Amino acid sequence: MQRLQEIDHLRRAVNVLIWDQNTYMPPGGAAARSSHQATLNRLAHAKFTDPALGRLLDALEPLREALPPDSDEAAILFWVRRDYDRSRRVPEAFVARAAAHFSQLFQAWTEARPQDDWQAVRPLLEESLRLSQEFAAFFPEHQEPLDVFIDHSDPGMTAARMDELFRELREVLRPMVQAIKAHPPVDDRCLHQHYPVEGQRAFGEMVAACYGYDFQQGRQDLAPHPFMIKIAQGDVRITTRYREDDLAIGLFSTLHETGHALYEQNIHPRLADTPLDHGASAGVHESQSRLWENLVGRSRPFWEHFYPRLQETFPDQLAQVSLETFYRAINKVQPSLIRTEADEVTYNLHIMLRFDLERALLNQELRVADLPEAWRARMAEDLGVVPSNHRDGVLQDIHWFSGFIGGSFQGYTLGNIMGAQFFQAAMAEQGPAIQEEMAQGRFDALRTWLTERIYQHGGKFLPDTLIERVTGRPLSVQPYLEYLQRKYSELYDLSTVQAGTPGD
Repeated sequence: MQRLQEIDHLRRAVNVLIWDQNTYMPPGGAAARSSHQATLNRLAHAKFTDPALGRLLDALEPLREALPPDSDEAAILFWVRRDYDRSRRVPEAFVARAAAHFSQLFQAWTEARPQDDWQAVRPLLEESLRLSQEFAAFFPEHQEPLDVFIDHSDPGMTAARMDELFRELREVLRPMVQAIKAHPPVDDRCLHQHYPVEGQRAFGEMVAACYGYDFQQGRQDLAPHPFMIKIAQGDVRITTRYREDDLAIGLFSTLHETGHALYEQNIHPRLADTPLDHGASAGVHESQSRLWENLVGRSRPFWEHFYPRLQETFPDQLAQVSLETFYRAINKVQPSLIRTEADEVTYNLHIMLRFDLERALLNQELRVADLPEAWRARMAEDLGVVPSNHRDGVLQDIHWFSGFIGGSFQGYTLGNIMGAQFFQAAMAEQGPAIQEEMAQGRFDALRTWLTERIYQHGGKFLPDTLIERVTGRPLSVQPYLEYLQRKYSELYDLSTVQAGTPGD
């Protein structure tokens, strides 16, 4: 544990550098920051792959077999052994080279996207693809390169299993989108007035505090692409972005990142500085951001309480706008270009596009040079809209421009599915208390339920194990599809769209 704590401190220091690079670092610091991150990542990797740590793990193997399987100690030994064996396959020089490259690429992307300059990052992205393929080759036992990255982010998941989940979703989502498109567009002009940033910030932070985000152990700043990052148990930071002509962007970005932060702030203190002091997986983590953003933050009971307070914040803009008009506006379904601003019904179609494209890149079925055109073609096919520039197309997401290609996007769809399944279980156990509290601007019952069953355990359980422990059933798309069907049938006529699929 002494060795692991030192390694954890190095990794947390990298997180401070990442947070700074995304928020306050001047552009001139990019080159040095790349070197700093490379050095710290190399040192952490060297310490973690030290044969002495392997010998300690070997010596503890009899203890691991004797421990109760659901104990913290057994979980720590399981995860450290798993990660140690993986890390030992990756050369230290490769880790430093990759870290330096990704830091350089991220800075180039932050400058290229506003300028719509695809050519500035294309060669760097080609190098990222080479690094990603090189990394995947260290793990030849996987069925395909993408599985290497998926297993790192969402242990136990595979590309083939994701295909099945996507198929089940696509069979319902595509006809649902078509049924909604047959209706007159919802009037969402109330969201596109002038909303000063200061008012947006104050309202969003007020809601985050009501959710339970502790600003004494966190802060909110601005970033090109909103994120949550954990420095320590007492330091969990979130970022957002604002547009003064679109109220929804800043507000729901704040609620989304607050969901991530609630998870990290409520991990049990006994897990501090251990390998369990983080969320169970990318998908489980995303289940919390999507739950608090959408199942709570876009619900009618939530706005029965908070809409009068929003009207007080922006009286000139909203005093004459009814709750029903506002509620329909924030839940408007319309195919759009930007994933992070997509509605609940079309969101997963954005994920499928990115998942399929990165899979094709890794399998050498698509060249980086052809990525923009492949992006446009798939957008036209799935969503019926096509970006007129790279900024709103292939350059829009941070993921391919800050790390390996692959392993990030499936977590968003998994999060939608898991979030609905967790919320359904909470409602079944808590009855009307959750909805009643939400209508009063309180969230104690829901947050306590989630803390007891998910948050406090950190990364202790495999995702599949956690889902069954919490909900009593394996991962299923059914609760998510039922949620979408129920909610959007109230807003649109979806009588011809089925809530489930025969194979579910």
